[in-house]
Amino acid sequence: MSAEASKRKPFQCRLDPDSGVPVYRQIIDQVTGGIATGALAAGDQLPTVRQLAVDLSINPNTVIRAYRELEIRGVLDSQQGTGTFISEQKTPRDGPLRQRRLNQLASEFVARAGAEGFSIEELLERLEQLQKRR
Repeated sequence: MSAEASKRKPFQCRLDPDSGVPVYRQIIDQVTGGIATGALAAGDQLPTVRQLAVDLSINPNTVIRAYRELEIRGVLDSQQGTGTFISEQKTPRDGPLRQRRLNQLASEFVARAGAEGFSIEELLERLEQLQKRR
């Protein structure tokens, strides 16, 4: 484990059974969110399918489904006998494509939150709280 990885808090996945979001989707969102906040970085190893299923008290097939989708997206690399790791992100670090994608994600996020009754101010406050926890 690198010195940088040892400074970060260990990644923990938590499920919200009352959210209405499928469990596999919650796992995907938490892994991608962990990458976005810096809780997970390229090369970090995720728990095995069996271990995560036990930790979350869910069917291993649910974890397999989430990991497989993340692998298809290029977020994870699974290595037989070694484990599942966060892959190097292929998103360009700068440039118009990156900015366009950020604008698209921000617009989608604001629209989804607005549909749930949250204001932009509430979103900003929560994002600042997440940043401080990092």
